[in-house]
Amino acid sequence: FPKGVMLTHYNVVNNGKTIGDNMDLSTADRMLIHVPMFHCFGMVLAMTAAVTHGATMCPIPAFSPKLSLECITREKITCCHGVPTMFIAMLEHEDFDKTDFSHMRTGIMAGSPCPIKVMRDVIEKMNMKEITIVYGQTEASPGCTMSRVDDPIEVRVNTVGRALPGVECKIVHPETGEDLPDNVDGEFVARGYNIMKGYYKMPAATAAAIDKDGWLHTGDLARRDENGNFKITGRIKDMIIRGGENIYPKEIEDFLYTHPKVSDVQVVGVPDKQYGEEIMAWIIPKAGATITEEEIKDYVRNNMAKHKTPRYVVFVDSFPMNAAGKILKYKMREMAVDMLNLHAANNIETA
Repeated sequence: FPKGVMLTHYNVVNNGKTIGDNMDLSTADRMLIHVPMFHCFGMVLAMTAAVTHGATMCPIPAFSPKLSLECITREKITCCHGVPTMFIAMLEHEDFDKTDFSHMRTGIMAGSPCPIKVMRDVIEKMNMKEITIVYGQTEASPGCTMSRVDDPIEVRVNTVGRALPGVECKIVHPETGEDLPDNVDGEFVARGYNIMKGYYKMPAATAAAIDKDGWLHTGDLARRDENGNFKITGRIKDMIIRGGENIYPKEIEDFLYTHPKVSDVQVVGVPDKQYGEEIMAWIIPKAGATITEEEIKDYVRNNMAKHKTPRYVVFVDSFPMNAAGKILKYKMREMAVDMLNLHAANNIETA
C-alpha cells in the first residue's frame, strides 16, 4: 500500500545541493535526465542538483536507450543518472558503439542495488570516470550516503560511499537496535536534516519507521568499513532463509552478473515445503545468447557455497517494475508461486 512521504523544501533543496557538490557539478555540465521527475531520483538527485549548480538540464520524455544514446551524442552530455537496468539497456543497445561518450564525466547509479560489473562497464565503456553511487530512500529526501568523484575506484565500485554532510549513519542490530561494530552486517539507520516529517496521515507507520531518537530505520542490511564507507548487503525482507541458512540475494546476483551470457539478474526466495524457502534466479540473457538452466546452476555451484545454488532458474525478457524503474521483487515472488505451482508450500502456516 503506497505511503505519502512528507518532504520539506529544506529536506529537498539541501539534499540536492549536497549531491551536486559531491559530483563537482558546475555550469560546464550538461545533464541527461531520463529518470522520472515524479521520483526523488529525478526531482532531487537530477533536477535540484542541476538547478543549485547552474548545470544544463537535457530531459527526455521517458527512458529509451535509443533516445538516451542519441541525446548523449547530440547534446555533448557530461552527466547521466540511471538505475542499473537503464545502464544495462544502453550498454547492450545496437547504437552503443556509434555513441560519442567523449564528453561524459559523472553521474549517479542508484535506485536499486548496483552490480559491481555494471559499474565497471559504465566507467570503462561510457567514459564515466567519476560516476558515483547514492544510497538512500524517499523517506530521506532521498540521499544518505554517496561516493565522491575523487574516491578510489574500488570505493566507488564496491561501496555506496560515506555519509553525506549533515547526515548521521550507523549500523544497528535489526532486533535489539544496539550499535554494531565495523564490518558486521545489520540494519542501516540514518538521522539528520534530510529525514521526512512523516507519512501523510499515517502516524503508526511513521512511528514504526522513525524511532524516538529520530533515527530512520531503512529495512536495508548493510555494513560499514573501517574508513566509514557503507556496503549494502540486502533487504531484511529480501533475505532468504533456506533450511535455517541466511542467504542474501545480492551476493548471488553480483556473482551471476559476471556470467558472459547474463544481461540482468534478480534472485528471490520462493516457498518450499522442505526448506521453508528456496532460491529462484530470474535471468535476462544477453541478445542472441543461448543459455541453459543447468549452465547457471553449475556456474554458481562451482564457485560459491553449494547451498547458494538456485533451485529454480527462469529466463525472461524483462522484470516487473514500477513507474520509477524499481524492480518489484514481491511481484516476482507472487508470479513464481503460480509459475512453479507452489501454492501448497505457500499456504503452510508458520509460527
